[in-house]
Amino acid sequence: MTADALLSRLVGVRPTGHDRWIARCPAHDDRRASLSVRELDDGRVLVHDFAGCAVQDVLAAVGLDFDALFPERAIDHSAKRERKPFRVGELVRALDFELAIALILLGDVAAGRLIADEDRQRAGEARTRVVKFLGELRHAA
Repeated sequence: MTADALLSRLVGVRPTGHDRWIARCPAHDDRRASLSVRELDDGRVLVHDFAGCAVQDVLAAVGLDFDALFPERAIDHSAKRERKPFRVGELVRALDFELAIALILLGDVAAGRLIADEDRQRAGEARTRVVKFLGELRHAA
């Protein structure tokens, strides 16, 4: 299931962020939205009622059970799982970190310092990651 299956059965749904919503809880007389719903990258759906209703009561009120909060398992376990794209903000933070490492190492090279084998390997890893992140950013645009 995706969060949409649950959200479509709720009243007063409003987004509060990426893959996050708030709605009126169907398990009690909710005048203000107290039910938080979040879909994780792996497809699991988290549900929390700030008024204190149990998840099982919320699900029962809309005709669902706990299985609805988890993605269906693929029959072919050797098949690759679908990967959601990275969020641009996550990519920028990761790219910033890897570029900081590269700049430190370039500073050492510019100052004529010897580069340890461990630092040389980390520089290669940073290069690989920067190339990957830039490719992801090109696809995100």
